[in-house]
Amino acid sequence: MESNLTGNLGSNSTECPPIDDFRNQVYSTSYSLITVLGLVGNGFALAVLIRTYRQSSPFHIYMLNLAVSDLLCVMTLPLRVLYYVNNGQWNQGDFLCRVSSYALYVNLYCSIYFMAAMSVTRFLAIVFPVQNMRLATETRAWLVCVCVWVFICLLSSPFLMSGQHTDPITNKTKCFEPPKNSGSSADRLVMLNYVSLVVGFTLPFLIILLCYAGIVRALLSRTSSARRQQGASAKAIRMIVIVLLTFLICFLPYHVQRTIHLHFLSRTDTPCSEQVTMQKSVVVTLCLAASNSCFDPLLYFFSGEGFRNRLSSLRNTMKGSRLNRIARKKPVTVSAENHQLTAG
Repeated sequence: MESNLTGNLGSNSTECPPIDDFRNQVYSTSYSLITVLGLVGNGFALAVLIRTYRQSSPFHIYMLNLAVSDLLCVMTLPLRVLYYVNNGQWNQGDFLCRVSSYALYVNLYCSIYFMAAMSVTRFLAIVFPVQNMRLATETRAWLVCVCVWVFICLLSSPFLMSGQHTDPITNKTKCFEPPKNSGSSADRLVMLNYVSLVVGFTLPFLIILLCYAGIVRALLSRTSSARRQQGASAKAIRMIVIVLLTFLICFLPYHVQRTIHLHFLSRTDTPCSEQVTMQKSVVVTLCLAASNSCFDPLLYFFSGEGFRNRLSSLRNTMKGSRLNRIARKKPVTVSAENHQLTAG
């Protein structure tokens, strides 16, 4: 499931030239860009969310946890950049190899589940506004977040079992790559793929689609007397668009291609052109999956519950505190001047 399923498993991969140059260039460039955008976007969003925590709500709590998940992920991407800049030579030790592999998948599936939780929250607020007052509480939101973290960390734990190893042909220390010609590794990856495909992707995606269908139906059935809730409707529509785009661009291509590729590895009669195309598609779709960290700040800003208001409130608070500091300094200066005049 990792980057170099790009032809390291299965007998059909040994006869074709490797795509190492393509892989190293694409991964190092993409991960560098994702690191910068992810750190800036999610770091800024997290700072705003923490500074305005007194305005907390269930939606705010999910945004906070999503930002933390993204930051933990992008902080490990520089290790991947170093690996691919060094042409597939891992020098950071076995522990960091396991952690960086693990972090990517924890972020991937935590993002999916936090998006599902945010969708359910918005669904309750629009379709069942009265019940939402009782069901959507901050305590329950934190409980959901804790459950998501524990569940995804346990679900992704098999990635902690795959550490660094030495390639017997090149004598390089490898990470993010299964050992070559390992049948047990291939079977294990197929099993992990289907578990994560069903539990980590399909189930929450169906929940999201059902929530959005309910939201759209509720919005279409509203009469002119419900215009006062137009702001909530606009936020819901923006959230639907951003989340669906994230799934269509980041999550869906990766999961579909990963499943196809794992079955492709068992074939022995495919021409080199097909093998190279399949291997390159692994690289591209994994980069797209990692880029979800760059899309989440858009979700905060355009559909977050009062996120822009929080930003304005924070700006006003900082401006007010600066003015107060200036105002406190002025009387001291005037008092000093008066003292000098009196002494004169």
